[in-house]
Amino acid sequence: MRTFDLTPLYRTAIGFDRLAHMLNTADAQPSYPPYNVELVSEDQYRIVMALAGFDRSEIDITSERDSLHIVGRKQKDGTERTYLHRGIAARDFEQRFQLANHVKVTGASFTNGMLTIDLVREVPEALKPRKIEIGAASAASAAIEQPRAAA
Repeated sequence: MRTFDLTPLYRTAIGFDRLAHMLNTADAQPSYPPYNVELVSEDQYRIVMALAGFDRSEIDITSERDSLHIVGRKQKDGTERTYLHRGIAARDFEQRFQLANHVKVTGASFTNGMLTIDLVREVPEALKPRKIEIGAASAASAAIEQPRAAA
């Protein structure tokens, strides 16, 4: 894999350090547990995680500002087992997702080993684009545009 030196970006751009950090650490994302990120509609998203062997009480979901943090802590049952083949990981995990501006978590459910987290982007009215109508010239601008009479 190629590596890029983003040092010039740090020197000349203000406020892009977070973006550069995300690019530098993009390949360090954990692959367990497997998950999907779905686009449900224009402003609705869904994260689906496969959590085989976990119970609802062993999963903790925290949303803070622009970050979603999902933690799974498998409780030990105390039973000693001898595996001939162990294909179900069922190990502790931490998964973080960076959320875009104005994306909020609206709900979560856990059914048949699948954790589903619903997200929605709610842009405030003040930040939405608005159409500006072009009106007729006002009295103040008309007065400025009239030539002065010669004295």
